[in-house]
Amino acid sequence: MLAHRTGVIGLPLRLLAREVYDRIVKARGPSVVALVTGEERIVPERVQYWVATTEAMPDIAADFVAIDEIQLCADPERGHVFTDRLLKMRGLHETLFLGSDTMRPAIASLIPGVQFQRRDRLSQLSWSGSKKLSRMPARSAIVGFSVDDVYAMAELIRRQKGGCAVVMGALSPRTRNAQVAMYQAGEVDYLVATDAIGMGLNLDIRHVAFSATHKFDGRRVRPLFPHEMGQIAGRAGRHTESGTFGVTGEAGILDEGLIDAIENHRFAPIQRLTWRNTDLQFGTMDRLVESLEAPSGHALLGKGRDADDVQALKTLREIPEIRDRVQGGQDVRLLWDVCRVPDFRGISPAEHTSLLARIFGFLQDGAIPSDWLGNAIKRIDRTHGDIDAISKRLAYIRTWTYVAQRSGWVQDESHWRGETRAVEDRLSDALHAALTQRFVDRRTSVLLRRLKQKESLVAEVNDKGEVTVEGEFAGRLEGFRFRPDQTGSADEARMLNRASYEALRPEFHLRADRFYNAPDTELDYTEQGGLMWGSSAVGKLVRGSDALHPGVEVFVDEEAGPEIAEKVKRRLQHFIDRKVAALFEPLLTLQKDEALTGLARGFAFRLVESLGILPRDGVAHEVKELDQDARGALRKHGVRFGQFTIFMPALLKPAPTRLRLVLWSLAEGLDTFPESPPPGLVTIPHIADVPEQHYTLSGYRPAGERAIRIDMLERLADLLRTQDTRGGFEANPDMLSITGMTLEQFSRLMDGLGYAAERGERAKVKAAEPVAAAPVTEADATSDAPMTEEESVLAAETRARWEAEQAEKRRAEAQAAGEPVEEAAPEMEVFYTFRWAPKPRQNRRPQGEGQGRRGGPRRDNASDAPREPRADRPERAERQDRPEGGRPNRERREDRGHGEGGKPRGKDGFKKGGKPQHNKPATFSSRPEKKADPDSPFAILAALKDKK
Repeated sequence: MLAHRTGVIGLPLRLLAREVYDRIVKARGPSVVALVTGEERIVPERVQYWVATTEAMPDIAADFVAIDEIQLCADPERGHVFTDRLLKMRGLHETLFLGSDTMRPAIASLIPGVQFQRRDRLSQLSWSGSKKLSRMPARSAIVGFSVDDVYAMAELIRRQKGGCAVVMGALSPRTRNAQVAMYQAGEVDYLVATDAIGMGLNLDIRHVAFSATHKFDGRRVRPLFPHEMGQIAGRAGRHTESGTFGVTGEAGILDEGLIDAIENHRFAPIQRLTWRNTDLQFGTMDRLVESLEAPSGHALLGKGRDADDVQALKTLREIPEIRDRVQGGQDVRLLWDVCRVPDFRGISPAEHTSLLARIFGFLQDGAIPSDWLGNAIKRIDRTHGDIDAISKRLAYIRTWTYVAQRSGWVQDESHWRGETRAVEDRLSDALHAALTQRFVDRRTSVLLRRLKQKESLVAEVNDKGEVTVEGEFAGRLEGFRFRPDQTGSADEARMLNRASYEALRPEFHLRADRFYNAPDTELDYTEQGGLMWGSSAVGKLVRGSDALHPGVEVFVDEEAGPEIAEKVKRRLQHFIDRKVAALFEPLLTLQKDEALTGLARGFAFRLVESLGILPRDGVAHEVKELDQDARGALRKHGVRFGQFTIFMPALLKPAPTRLRLVLWSLAEGLDTFPESPPPGLVTIPHIADVPEQHYTLSGYRPAGERAIRIDMLERLADLLRTQDTRGGFEANPDMLSITGMTLEQFSRLMDGLGYAAERGERAKVKAAEPVAAAPVTEADATSDAPMTEEESVLAAETRARWEAEQAEKRRAEAQAAGEPVEEAAPEMEVFYTFRWAPKPRQNRRPQGEGQGRRGGPRRDNASDAPREPRADRPERAERQDRPEGGRPNRERREDRGHGEGGKPRGKDGFKKGGKPQHNKPATFSSRPEKKADPDSPFAILAALKDKK
């Protein structure tokens, strides 16, 4: 073409047109070369050479005209365009049709006097049979005929071969060029493509493999024509370098005759060309359709199936709104131009037709509104998402790129052409990046290429423990174990490990020295017995000689060597030994106290064995046998003898509790360790499936649907001893405050402790209001004396009478004024009365003499009926505290709220010497003493009583 002054060339693909345009620009400069496609238009002022897609070829007089891939005249969809150019496009001096030799008879019969020139293949194309993808040779192209097949094969090649380039007809030219350039540069050795590589792509391909021999052509699934397979297989080999073709996957072995035809490029001549009338009538839509379907009158020219533009026209013709808007030939011509917008989106014919109807409406009103077009483009201009999402947006923007190229369709054409082109470029780059990220493993490609070249690999380790080989990520060093990356193949993994451990040898020694000198604050243990150095697991605890002396198993790779493993083990053993010594210091001191002898030493052994917590009902007999000296010796070590539990309060803190569960689980050989409750909770849920011993070791005692912390339970038990458990009592604020529960929750907790809760309702006593009945004297207001019980009752009765009088007064005033009188219902409140009523024991082994009942007070040895805890019966309380010798049990009195040595802490019926007083009953009051509020109505009522 460049030998002539002017020229026009038509090419089958936009990609190929861009390639030819770039070559001519390089030779002649951009000022004389035009590029015209459906989605791109570059036309300089002094244009001499036109490069276009076949559909967009300008109808101008040029010295030279060429049409590439002329055998597409037989294509059922695009063939009529190529046939029209074959029949009508002519150069003033030269016309050239490039294509397969199968078109020779058809061209000879349609164009008299034509001359043919044959270009034989310089290299040999030969059949190589069937190969698995894993055995595909380098520089191969694997051809599929659906997007799903292409993606599946590309993913498999990435895993086994390091990656591949992807070429499909749906890709934009920019994306396709980037993928082809990656393959041509040798970054990947494999190409997975659709039959789009059969036209216009001259690549360095040595082998072409068909994954299927059937394709969906838009209407049906049909076998590939022999000439189509020959066109695709012909991509193998280049210039004088021979190539091969074959099959892979589920594709069957080709017929020998077909193989011979492909190898020698001998195919049956094309007998029929697709044709469509171009002499169109635009009077009405019906006349336009009739002219499009007019026969050719030539035996060689046959009508193909309706193209997308004809189908869109027929669909729009049936829409009443469109028929009303089309009033004349000008409207019909405009509608036909709109129907020729390609369906790049490919959603559905109905969706495409709806878009065309919208565009047609805009054009009839003048042009597509800029605001509407801008919003449509803005929704598309997003580069995030996966491959499918970006591909869909790229197809959508191609529609608006095509629309912007039509003259007069948009306002400010230059702006929208640049805008749509910029969006397409951004999406194309994003799609190329997404394809590369998904289907190319650059690390594997580099390593395999170096391995083939037999070069040594360079490995490095950074300060984060990331191991790189030849600059590519190979794995991570976690503690003293190397975690290789698992995305590569087995061969690659072995090579990576070998190179990585070479780099890790000095790193292991440096890391071991740093670990050995690290402070204990950098080390920790998990609730499942793991040993951590920062965020890296370096070992785990194992069962030792006893619960307080666990062993250590280290996590060190064998490649690091036994010296590193031993060093890590010593450091971890030091850490856990110091941790146990610090958190269980009271227990270890108790264990080593040689001053403890006899029963006290045996009881200390039991306490150490249970890691500082013993349910009292399990050791009631041993507790009974302890004399006061033994108990005093144990108390000096912080042992508390509670009503429900014998424990060391210092070991109930969160840190010892967490470690106690780990140590006990190791000693018991559990696979899964119980986890400690969150710190600071007084009660936690009681889960039936969790063993009761887990709660005990955690420092809790199950009671109903909740479990209460044992130290708080003992405080609650101290409060319950002051109540009349037989006659019934109500919960006071101190009880609710200790447990942190509502009254409803507290009632369920008490039920779990052996108390029956009786629910009731009563009128709620309102807060007292100031009473103006009598003045308050200064002496009354400043009095520190609390109100007695009689005064409280008198105050309540006076308050009730006063409120009744006020209500009656308001009612009388309302009746006198003729207003309706409303009777206000009293506000009710819920209360519970608790009585000691434990459930009878069932299927429980008998307790030993003096042994206490779980969840309640101790019972008499001669009967199964539990004895209620009564504080209003000092004789019984005293008898319960007496040992067999008849002396008062100072330990029991201390556990019930008395001081050291049995001395009373308040007015509880005991003298200072500890002897009970039987001359008057003991009384208890849970109301704290405080100064009277001078503004309280109770103070006013007290003043009234004194005056009486």
